[in-house]
Amino acid sequence: MTHLKYLFFLIGFHTFSQVERSSELFQTIKEKDSLLFDIGFNTCDIRQFEQLVSEDFEFYHDKGGITHSKQDFIASIKDGLCLSPYKSRRELIDSSLNVFPMERNGVLYGAVETGIHQFYEKNDNTVEHLSGIAQFSHLWLLENGEWMLSRCLSYDHKDMEESYDETLLFIDANETNRWLKQQHILALGIGDIEHGELKQLSVFGELEAGKPAPQHTIWNVASLTKPVTALVALKLINKGKWNLDEPLSNYYTDPDIAENPFSKKLTTRMVLSHQTGFPNWRADTLSFNFEPGTSYHYSGEGYEYLRKALESKFGKSFDQLANRLIFKPLKMKNTCFFWNSKVDETAFAKWHTKTGERYPTYKNKKPNAADDLLTTVEDYLKFMLHILNGAGLSDQLQREMVAEQVRVNPYKHFGLGWCIDENINSQNDFALVHGGNDIGVHTIVFLIPHTKNGLLIFTNSDNGTAAFEPVLKKFLGVDGQGIFEVEMK
Repeated sequence: MTHLKYLFFLIGFHTFSQVERSSELFQTIKEKDSLLFDIGFNTCDIRQFEQLVSEDFEFYHDKGGITHSKQDFIASIKDGLCLSPYKSRRELIDSSLNVFPMERNGVLYGAVETGIHQFYEKNDNTVEHLSGIAQFSHLWLLENGEWMLSRCLSYDHKDMEESYDETLLFIDANETNRWLKQQHILALGIGDIEHGELKQLSVFGELEAGKPAPQHTIWNVASLTKPVTALVALKLINKGKWNLDEPLSNYYTDPDIAENPFSKKLTTRMVLSHQTGFPNWRADTLSFNFEPGTSYHYSGEGYEYLRKALESKFGKSFDQLANRLIFKPLKMKNTCFFWNSKVDETAFAKWHTKTGERYPTYKNKKPNAADDLLTTVEDYLKFMLHILNGAGLSDQLQREMVAEQVRVNPYKHFGLGWCIDENINSQNDFALVHGGNDIGVHTIVFLIPHTKNGLLIFTNSDNGTAAFEPVLKKFLGVDGQGIFEVEMK
């Protein structure tokens, strides 16, 4: 059996195991790959090919055919690539690299290297751009104690910039950043929770053009403020210091509705389930659109009304209450309700239009219980994990949080602080869902209590919703598909 046939046999039937990335073999093959491509290919240093390519060499390319000898292969590099007006550069996607040992009677004689690599090009007067992506399989053999490249397969080439590898999207930074540019999304934050444990925390893209977004990026998460506000109230209720169904008028009444008898009917339950009768935001004055407790209508005004009642009752600002009850216990060190001296403005994800232009940054100077929370992916994941683990609430309050307080449509209801997507899979599981949408901001989170799975998506662009479906299906699989179908009904 030839080396090539043996290589195909092993790849096709997975009869060997890859080595650990920390192993000596993996590091050796990775070093040889770097010498061959980072130095040899990318700088046209032909000596690397002469030293690392076996005399018994064959190259199989799904677009360019077969090269049968070392001499022909080196000539194609020297007389083709190196003389081309396009400056080509090969970049290995590091996370895709795998190395498999080849042994005979327990003695190592070779290794198979597999992975994905990208190719970039530029003219002398142009900016470098991605020109293609492909998979590769290399057979390295020990010849007189030296590692030599014996067989090279390069296949599954995608030449258009619009193509990308689905298996690496939202995991590999290069692949994801390229996809974000296609979608005109500047930055993307992802947090993945599986079975109650954090599996991925990633931030991709840019805070603004030319400025990479760090993992500790500060995001304005818009209405994802509301679940935090809801938990402040629920924790006070759990402590016996607040009542879910006590009239808020015992502590606060807005002057605009002081003469309206409906003001006496407002309760925390109605606020947290959007049954206040208020519009989302007032125009000039606050008014009721319907009697509280009789219908559903999403309202930021309701949450602000609750904030003022809580501040009146406890004599503390709302951010002080949230710090004591949530932020400090959960060590959410980079989360606050308004801009202050502790906010790292250099790490803030600026807001962008659909075409990538920046919006001015609005800096709220006082807490808003419904909007404009500043946080990081890491901090909000701590909050989500807290919810999945019961949030320190009694069993009764946990049930109230997800129970049907009001029907939104045939497929979902509102609980306390969360929208509940029903029957997302064949086991009739449900998901807690909440989003945040403002100019230049689209964010959303999902929690599945039965499996303790969760997903967070933060973006800083008017195009941010383009990321929701692919990220949701990528990380939550069948459940993600079910949630998407419920959300689209």
